[in-house]
Parts: sequence; structure tokens; C-alpha cells
Amino acid sequence: MDPGYFGYDQAHLKEHVKDLVLLTSPDSNQQLLVSPSLQSRVFTSSADGRRGRSFGWVNYTLLERGEVSPQFNPYGGEDRFWLGPEGGPFALYFAAGQPQTFDNWVVPGPFDRDPFKVIEQDPTFIHCRSEFTVTNYAGTPLSVQVDRTVRLLDQEGVEHALNMEVPVGVRWVGYSSENGVQNTGEAAWTAEQGLPSVWILDMFPPAEHGAVIIPFRAGDESEFGKVVRTNYFGDIPADRLQVNDDYLLFKVDGHYRSKIGIPPLRARQVAGSYDPDHQTLTIIQIGPVDTQSVYVNSVWGTDTDPYDGDVINSYNDGPLDGGGQLGPFFEIESSSPALALEPGASYQHLQRTFHFTGDAGALNQIMQTVLGVAVLDVEHFIHPPIQ
Repeated sequence: MDPGYFGYDQAHLKEHVKDLVLLTSPDSNQQLLVSPSLQSRVFTSSADGRRGRSFGWVNYTLLERGEVSPQFNPYGGEDRFWLGPEGGPFALYFAAGQPQTFDNWVVPGPFDRDPFKVIEQDPTFIHCRSEFTVTNYAGTPLSVQVDRTVRLLDQEGVEHALNMEVPVGVRWVGYSSENGVQNTGEAAWTAEQGLPSVWILDMFPPAEHGAVIIPFRAGDESEFGKVVRTNYFGDIPADRLQVNDDYLLFKVDGHYRSKIGIPPLRARQVAGSYDPDHQTLTIIQIGPVDTQSVYVNSVWGTDTDPYDGDVINSYNDGPLDGGGQLGPFFEIESSSPALALEPGASYQHLQRTFHFTGDAGALNQIMQTVLGVAVLDVEHFIHPPIQ
């Protein structure tokens, strides 16, 4: 079986990941591959069993090398657990006093290569746990217990979550990740010493002729603030990001390193991507957006407002300034509010992921129902009509 298919990824991952767990529906059409030893990440999924497309991005080369980097090991995975913030005065990815540059950026082991313990599982779900302490840029230690449950959804669950019926002839897979975080330390987490957040990142193969689609709340900037943050890695060329009245389109071809974010007053509970080459529509759904809370700001640098952050992000991988590249891949990411938790208190961040494959007409029906965007809108963005 060729790369890009679930059976290929399953065989490859079994060879290089020691505890791979297969979650499968009774008819074996909907399948997930989960790795407890790598943060209970969902590596990839299929809507058509072993012969179906593999929706997650898997870093074959890194897995085959078997080397472990102290900085970051981008093994892949379409639903991965991290904590935020990445950068800023309370960053979790930079040592205190270090300039926040790529050379100094280090992903802590609990988010990168350390194992989770399996607590419970059956053919359609797995519950894993991890306990660790991380220290932020301000020197504040955060002791954490993470309980993460990945659960396959049946068709009724998919249709209920998205408030729609799956069109006839469309293949689908849907699952949820429930990410509970508990403060297991002796001190409360406070804004003055730095609050963390749950951060779920989804890595997908680049879509050469596709785009990420993010609906947002329309309204005047004086009331709702900016629509989208674009300054994570410098300016984004106009042909790579299109902001419309109530949705945006962002190129995710793996050719240009860039990132965008949607703040809480603009964010909705949903984002997605469309890849016409593989006739795939992906939808990410998160729990209710808390407009009364603040979200952590992951922009690198110590002169940023640490609580002026985003709910939904998308990252397009591309060549680094010094050469080389992490992927290529693209990401859709979601974050919880900043977590001001007393000792023993906990919070759960829910994310659901759905993949649909079928003809453009059927995918257009789902896209318009859930995202409010048409397939033609994406096609015109990628290939603008000649004026």
C-alpha cells in the first residue's frame, strides 16, 4: 500500500511506535491510531478502514531515524496535547532570560516525547493520564495532571454534533478528544505568575490547492476588535490570506511559514479545511468560546500582553530562515481560556475532529451548512478568476 493511505501508516507506525492503539468502529470503516507513549496523540484516522486516505500528517523520516532531539520531535499527529503559552513573559517553551528565537525554542518533554499511562480503553475509546511539572519563563512551577480521552463517534454522534445529516455517498470519520487539566500543586495559578491553557494542535498533510476556512463573528472593530492576528512570524502576503465579511481563507500548501489567530470576541466554535485534490473536507469543532475570559498570547517576545491571545489558530509550515523545514504540514489549533485554577481544581477542553470524503457537490453541502462557505469560494481564492 502506498504512502498517504491508512494501511501504510498503520504498518509504518507499528514498526516505529511501540504501543500503537487502534480504535475502530464495529464495521471497521472509521479508525484511529493513538499512541499513549507519545502524549496519547491521535496520529491519524481513516473514513474507509485500511484502504482509506490517512488524514493525519506522519513524519516518516524522523520516526525511521529513531533519534530524539532535545528541542522538538515533530513526529506528526492530527490531535496533539500541549499547554500554552508558547512565547511571551510566561512562555513555557523558552528558558528564563533566553531571547525568544527559534534556536532557544524548546518543547517540554511532557508535550513532545514523554509517555502517558493508559487508564482505561475499549475498541472505541482510550483514556490516558500524565503528571508533570513545567516551569514558565517567569520562574513559576506548574504541577499538572492531564487526563485525556479519545473517543470515536458514531454517525448519530457526528450528525448531532454538527446539526446536519451526512449526505449519501460521503465517507466520514469523527472523534472527540476530552482534555482535562488539574492543578496538582500547592499554590493557585494566578495571572501575576502566569496562567497556562490547554492547547490542541492538529497536523495535516499540506493541501497544494486547498485552504483553511475559519468563520468569524462579523461586526465593527470598535466593538469586537481585530479579526485576525497575523504577526506571529511576520507579514503574510495578500495572496495567502483572504479576509471576507464573516470568514477567512488561508493557504496551507506547506510553502510559506506563517500563522494566524482568531481572538475570543471574533471566534466561533468551528474551523475547517478543504483539499480538492483529495476530495476531503475537515472540520474542527471546540466547546463554547468563553468571551468573558482571557486567552493566553503565544506570540514570541517579552513585550507582549500575555492575555491578549487567540482561541483558534492555523499554521502553514514553510522553509525556516536558516534553511531546513519542520514538515511540510499545516495545523489547525484550538485553545482553552487561561486557567486560573486553585489547588485540586480542574478544567476540561473538548475538541471534535471530522473528516469527510466524497464528490464536490456533497462536500459543498456540508461546508455550507457547517462553515457557511462554498467550494467555489475556496476555488476562487486558490485560482482567482481572470479579470
